[in-house]
Amino acid sequence: MPIPTEVDELAEQVRAGNRRALARAISIVEDRKPDADQLLATTFRGSIGPIVVGITGAPGGGKSSLVSELIAGIRSGGQTVAVLAVDPSSPFTGGAILGDRIRMQEHVSDPGVYVRSMSTRGHLGGLSDAASRALVVLSHAVFDVIIVETVGVGQSETEIAEAADTTLVVLTPGWGDGIQAAKAGLLEIADLLIINKADLGGADEVERDLALMLELGAQPGWVPPIVRTSAVEHEGITELWSEVLRHRDWLETEHRGVDRRRDQLSTLIRRAATAELVTRFQGLEVPAELTERVAQGDLDPWTAARSLIS
Repeated sequence: MPIPTEVDELAEQVRAGNRRALARAISIVEDRKPDADQLLATTFRGSIGPIVVGITGAPGGGKSSLVSELIAGIRSGGQTVAVLAVDPSSPFTGGAILGDRIRMQEHVSDPGVYVRSMSTRGHLGGLSDAASRALVVLSHAVFDVIIVETVGVGQSETEIAEAADTTLVVLTPGWGDGIQAAKAGLLEIADLLIINKADLGGADEVERDLALMLELGAQPGWVPPIVRTSAVEHEGITELWSEVLRHRDWLETEHRGVDRRRDQLSTLIRRAATAELVTRFQGLEVPAELTERVAQGDLDPWTAARSLIS
């Protein structure tokens, strides 16, 4: 019988609910420490695990406050929740404010809730390789629900749909106009459309524009419902979670969940391969003679790059 390694023991502690072990495990995979790949392999779950809910949208939409309300609603039903909150990082220092943890402070002492903040580390698209790795560890930790809140950078932030079972796009009154709603790529990834801060004026106009967009782009299958919420007034949270569960049921009934899981795994493999290649080439030195050939005009930089890679 093989002797358990330190990584095996750490993975077992994570599965047993040890929060300090979980924090340590996420730090190991986030920082790509020597045991990171072994730990990921040990904690990886190929089968369907917890519900993964992604929340994205433009900055200032109240995503963190909405997540806090969702946590309270989910916990009232007795389910456990892990939150992975991705914050923007400084392009100069790499540091992040990690303000999401501050907004969810009321839940930190709850043994059924785990909140982890991490920075984007300069990654664009909303979900960094480090966040993808952390998600693997969280899935091993036997939570009922995992919520991933992305940085909120606008229309380009669509990667969350490749990792989540259900993607929530959060908008607010006064968001854009009908033309912008029709062309915004961010909306195309939505499984649910959320109008947060609906207690403010302008919610009717946003809902009308969204409904028109859905009607113009109608396709067979799931039609994203439009849900009004107000995190400040504690309104619409029950309806929002009911729609998340309805989408989960639809995935299972229509057998879309298996296909989505396979797509997620393909994305995870591609992202892991890309990260591995980037790591290998970061310290690469360009031979002086190759630079000289480009300087002399014998080679262009792109041909030289292909030569260097090969």
